[in-house]
Amino acid sequence: MKTVRALILTAAVAATVAACNRDRESAPDAPAPDAAPVVAPASAAAPMSFDSETPYANVKLTLPDAIKSQPDLHASLYAGEVRTLRQFIEGAQGERTEAGFDEDRPPYEKTVTVTAAGETGGLLSLKRVDFDYSGGAHPNTLASGLLWDKTAKRQIAGTTLFRAGADMTALDRALCAALNTAKTARSPGSAPVTLTGSDWSCPRASATPFVLTGGSVPGKAAGLTFLVGPYQIGPYSDGAYEIALPASVFQSLLAPQWAGEFAGDLSRTGDVTPTR
Repeated sequence: MKTVRALILTAAVAATVAACNRDRESAPDAPAPDAAPVVAPASAAAPMSFDSETPYANVKLTLPDAIKSQPDLHASLYAGEVRTLRQFIEGAQGERTEAGFDEDRPPYEKTVTVTAAGETGGLLSLKRVDFDYSGGAHPNTLASGLLWDKTAKRQIAGTTLFRAGADMTALDRALCAALNTAKTARSPGSAPVTLTGSDWSCPRASATPFVLTGGSVPGKAAGLTFLVGPYQIGPYSDGAYEIALPASVFQSLLAPQWAGEFAGDLSRTGDVTPTR
């Protein structure tokens, strides 16, 4: 009898343990508290804009229709930019709370506007403009470029367009000359800048963001427009510069994979900065 009771008790314990194990197996793992939201790029229906207003900061994101044809880019770009804007809000709240919140001071502001710059058979180029006001003497606006490989479905660095080890001196000099022409027209009498200046100097092409720029041949890029921020070649009051250079300046420097993406003539060269 004792043996039977022992067997029954053992079976009951085993059944209880098995049930507990089934409960553990069926229950999903809880996400880590600080884990970023996961976005499935190819299937995520990402919005085209985002905005939020709080007493501490106002933020806004605007995306171009051109990215609708590239859902992987659309999803990842939206997720990344929204994460950046939320972090800006959190930072503004922490900073202003620590300093003693002053209702008379306007909220901080950050606006990210992404526009389509140029597109070829294999590449999509976007221009990103970031307006940031964080309570300083003046707001700051910075422009940058994003280059998307449509075939590989991934973002690539702008330098990928050029041959590894290519001598970029000719392109550096062309960019510097165009910047000096623009600087003189904007600030007559200002001293020219060089590639090796001490206070201000011409930026190297490989270290300067740019966007593809279309021209006379549809589906091809006729050149590059370099985005040079304020303070780089002159005082903040001079503002930023956008300098368009034709493909003829750098055609020999292009990697064979991308050389065929360029053809035609630019409608404008030199200073193409939008009216300030």
